[in-house]
Amino acid sequence: MAQGDHDRASQSAHAPAQPLDYALIGNGRIAALLDRSARIVWWCFPRFDGDPVFSRLLSGDEEKGFCDIVVEGAVRTRSAYLRNTAIVETLIEDGDGNGVRIVDFAPRYRLFERMLHPAQIIRRIEPIGMPRVRIRVRPTFNYGEPRSAQVVGSNHIRYSGGGLTFRLTTDAPLSYIVHETAFALARPVTLILAPDESLEAAPDTVSREALERTRAYWLSWVRGLAIPLDWQTDVIRAAITLQLCTFDETGAIVAAHTTSIPEAPHTQRTWDYRYCWLRDAYFVIMALNRLGATRSMEAYLDYITTVATSSNGALRPVYGIVHDQPLVERVAEHLPGFLGMGPVRVGNQAAEQIQHDSYGSVILGVAQMFIDQRLPRMGDEALYRRLENLGHQALRFYLEPDAGIWEYRGRKRIHTHSATMCWVSLDRLARIAALLGLAADAERWRGHADAIRREILTRSWSSKLGAIAGALDQHELDASVLLLPELGLLSPTDPRFLKTLDVIGAQLGRNGFMLRYDNDDFGAPETSFLACQFWYIDALAAAGRVEQARDLLDELLSRRNAFGLLSEDIHPVTGQLWGNLPQTYSMAGIVNSCMNLSRNWTEAWPRAAHGPEPGSDFRVDTE
Repeated sequence: MAQGDHDRASQSAHAPAQPLDYALIGNGRIAALLDRSARIVWWCFPRFDGDPVFSRLLSGDEEKGFCDIVVEGAVRTRSAYLRNTAIVETLIEDGDGNGVRIVDFAPRYRLFERMLHPAQIIRRIEPIGMPRVRIRVRPTFNYGEPRSAQVVGSNHIRYSGGGLTFRLTTDAPLSYIVHETAFALARPVTLILAPDESLEAAPDTVSREALERTRAYWLSWVRGLAIPLDWQTDVIRAAITLQLCTFDETGAIVAAHTTSIPEAPHTQRTWDYRYCWLRDAYFVIMALNRLGATRSMEAYLDYITTVATSSNGALRPVYGIVHDQPLVERVAEHLPGFLGMGPVRVGNQAAEQIQHDSYGSVILGVAQMFIDQRLPRMGDEALYRRLENLGHQALRFYLEPDAGIWEYRGRKRIHTHSATMCWVSLDRLARIAALLGLAADAERWRGHADAIRREILTRSWSSKLGAIAGALDQHELDASVLLLPELGLLSPTDPRFLKTLDVIGAQLGRNGFMLRYDNDDFGAPETSFLACQFWYIDALAAAGRVEQARDLLDELLSRRNAFGLLSEDIHPVTGQLWGNLPQTYSMAGIVNSCMNLSRNWTEAWPRAAHGPEPGSDFRVDTE
């Protein structure tokens, strides 16, 4: 592998072994996780929220739910993304230098003026020398149950169970795969995992063409990004990952591609994140906007607008990638969980919760449509009238207790963040109305917003803490108040916020990483929520503490996994990543914080100090 052709995540020398060293491949319809030995451990079929036909990630000690290539006598493994793509290349070698080169990807490219993105994974396996290999394919169905049927055809194997069927089409010997028999790999072979349909050409031909076109697509897509001068490879990897978390059909962006990876070792905090949280909207749209990924941003805005215009003013905090699908939470009994740490949950009870920040989240996101001239269709009065329904709800509920941004399951309060997001709804509606020339509307919404702002700032201040509290009339810290300047409630240099920044850093910081709060329904949290770390970094930068913010950002980026991805949480003592992967909040945080703290492109080649220029002793006689 030539260095220039691959992405390598920068990891500090003291970084621990990560339990979440997985790469993500995908194409806007499906996504899969691979470990560093090219074992596919997670693949939901036929779309992001589907049944994991490869479920090894959550199978505990059970050897089920995976696809891998085992090289006999393997002693070395190297794995990395091909530079600026979502294609992973893995080299596995034995002690004599024999081995394989495995290239994994999901096809994505334009064909017939449309984006081709089938529910398909392609694996190209090329020999190095004369290795002996075994190809193992062990799918599960119905969240962990063994396959109920396997049919071998002339060039394919059909796997069925739980109402699903998919096909492995290959030019490798089928009998060797069925019996998991070791054989000498003398020529390249291709595995194509896809719906139960015939290919139009030989597997080798299909895979070569798809690989060439998919690589060209990603290189072209990255070429169109607006990235900062500093941390370029980090931002590019984050941008590609955000694109892989986008469900092309509807524009929904999932919070993560996994379910039930625990937030900390042996905790009951295991949740299904394969859905779209409205509160992510602002951060994701901001990241996509700053990257110049306007098509992805536009698709996400379409999804949010669809939710907003179909809600009649009532919003849930989380929706499926198809917004009207139920998310009833249940436990998958046949999956022991990540490293055996269950339960494994399907669906998410948060969809039933009351969270008043949703109104501001939607309006913040959709507000982009009223100011961004790049969009083919901008916001108009008709859309504004739809958003007014959300504003009326925000005005009604801003002082009502809710579950809050952290989705407490056992308590309700008037959370500062939720009340602020209700204020955001009215503040942005006032601004939108002013843009549209609706002066009376703008004055009315501005009056409501100003009154709410005064109440929040008065009742959220805790003299006991010497800081802004996480709930009105309470005395507990909450890292979500770090967002108040970003949302516009007060200035980042306001003395109240500067005091809050110091108190949060001292009391919620753990070994350089930020906790969300001190306690919740399950007790004291053990890990740091990575989004809070980015909020802290951005707040420091906005307050003028740029060097401290840059140091924290460099340290956080060094904690990414071997493929440059971040999950939801990090353990402040061990430095290990926990929680669902890859976390959209975290990857958007990389983009936004790097953009905030990067040097300007004009500083790329600083002007060096020069001595006297040639001819500088020349004088013009003015007499």
